[in-house]
Amino acid sequence: MRKVVLMAAALVVALGIGAASATSAATETGVTARTVTIGGTFPLTGPASLYATIPSAMKAYFSYINSRKGPDGKRGVYGRQIVFKYYDDGYNPANSVQLTRKLVEEDKVFSVVGSLGTAVNESIRPYLNAQKVPQILNSTGASVFAEAKQFPWTGGWQPAYDYESRIYGQAIAHNSPNAKIAVIYQNDDFGKENLDGLKKGLGAKASNIVGSEPYEATAADVRAQIAKLRATGASILVIFATPKFAIQSYAIANALKWDPAVIYTTQVAATDAFLTLAKSSGGGALPDKTYTVQYLKDPANSAWDNDAAMKLYKQVMAKYYPSGRATDGLNIFGVATAEAFVELLYSAGKNPTRAALMKAYRTWNQPNPFLLPGNRQKTGAADQLPLQCVRIIKFTNGTFQPVSKLKCDTSKAS
Repeated sequence: MRKVVLMAAALVVALGIGAASATSAATETGVTARTVTIGGTFPLTGPASLYATIPSAMKAYFSYINSRKGPDGKRGVYGRQIVFKYYDDGYNPANSVQLTRKLVEEDKVFSVVGSLGTAVNESIRPYLNAQKVPQILNSTGASVFAEAKQFPWTGGWQPAYDYESRIYGQAIAHNSPNAKIAVIYQNDDFGKENLDGLKKGLGAKASNIVGSEPYEATAADVRAQIAKLRATGASILVIFATPKFAIQSYAIANALKWDPAVIYTTQVAATDAFLTLAKSSGGGALPDKTYTVQYLKDPANSAWDNDAAMKLYKQVMAKYYPSGRATDGLNIFGVATAEAFVELLYSAGKNPTRAALMKAYRTWNQPNPFLLPGNRQKTGAADQLPLQCVRIIKFTNGTFQPVSKLKCDTSKAS
């Protein structure tokens, strides 16, 4: 009998040890032995709905990652499938706050990834930081997301709007030092940061800005703003707008017979798809006068046809997002963003935690196959926006051609 009791006691101890081991190996919120659940909000409808293709492209790449065998020989990341949930916020910050709470409190996401819009990300940042939920790879170049001390759970991805617009100002000051400049910009931190950066780049030539007209993201059109800018007699038009209003700017300017010699358009609205649409929507020849910047490989440019990463991108689109336009720069943006998250998830380790994910983000130094050669995802003490290099390109006859080498923001070097 004593022997039986001792055996039973030993079994209890063994079970206790086993239970403790299971508890110590418990995973983070949103992480199970088989899945990692992430999410975000995007404008599938509303004034910025032309961006709706981005989360579909992200999901397509995650589907590819989930089906292929990774460097560890397992499908997904360390054998876990990436589950990506996203909701339509209509480009409305109030909607995004509610939906982000749903992602965190009901869907139990591990991280919010890629949510789109400057005002949107600003609105959800306090809540996510209070909950200690990573808010990373935000689809915005606003410099406010480079700050790590006050908001340690937040981080951007794409190059800063301030740097992009400084480049435009420097180019204008060098090439057209006496030209009159007109600017249309969105009346929020996205548009204002671009306008400020343009002035910095122009330096002493900032007084050449003879008109700057804001518009609200909820406006029906920008007819009044373009008419006022036309009346200034400016020969250079600068467009700091989301796609709907950028396309309108071209069409309305052309309808008013305003023919600026040069147009600079922010890269968030100057893709092959949008400028082609601007031409067919009444913009006439104006889109062919457009300069912008680029940091990703261009799927619409045949120069990349034999590139291994471009081949993979097109294979992913064909298999997992066949209704998407493979030549659309927004889709390769979505794929590149998804790849960036995959890289960070690997760096977070075999049993990832939210803290480990943010540590990987804060100490990032890694290439991304979909970026232009020489560009690199890097964070450090001086800056927490990983991408800091772009090149100037010009849109002509349906394609972009580079007009400068890759330029990097050396003021952010770390």
